[in-house]
Amino acid sequence: MGKTQHTIPGTILAGTAVSGTLDLLSAVVFAGMAGTSPLGVLRSVGSGPFGDWAVNAGALGALAGLLTHYAIMTVMVATFVIAAKRLPKILDGAVFAGLLYGVALYIIMYWIVLPLRFPAYVPKTDLWGMGNALFSHCICVGLPMALIARKYLRG
Repeated sequence: MGKTQHTIPGTILAGTAVSGTLDLLSAVVFAGMAGTSPLGVLRSVGSGPFGDWAVNAGALGALAGLLTHYAIMTVMVATFVIAAKRLPKILDGAVFAGLLYGVALYIIMYWIVLPLRFPAYVPKTDLWGMGNALFSHCICVGLPMALIARKYLRG
């Protein structure tokens, strides 16, 4: 059988599904270790765009958080996929590129987005806090999206 090359939207969809789900599972496990329920994790994500409403809205707040999570992940994946399509050399070093992109996403999310959205937020600088955030962004997000992009865009 010949190689099948997928479309950019299909690649983004697959990358979002895999990376988004792995990231969410990672968040649920790490937050669960700290005593936060899965619905609490999702409501916390929803509080970004929806504020206290999401935190206090029960299952509906969790649904808003779930949709928010996958919307953000779609943007993250689309950015990588479009860059890889325009600069195919990225796919030659997909593992390195994915891990590096994960570090970039970590910096953007924890050191720019969250402090801007929640002024009282202070990024964790202890080994455990940084380690689980980097694990999530590099291993659960950046790496799988890069490998999916390589597989789907190269066939």
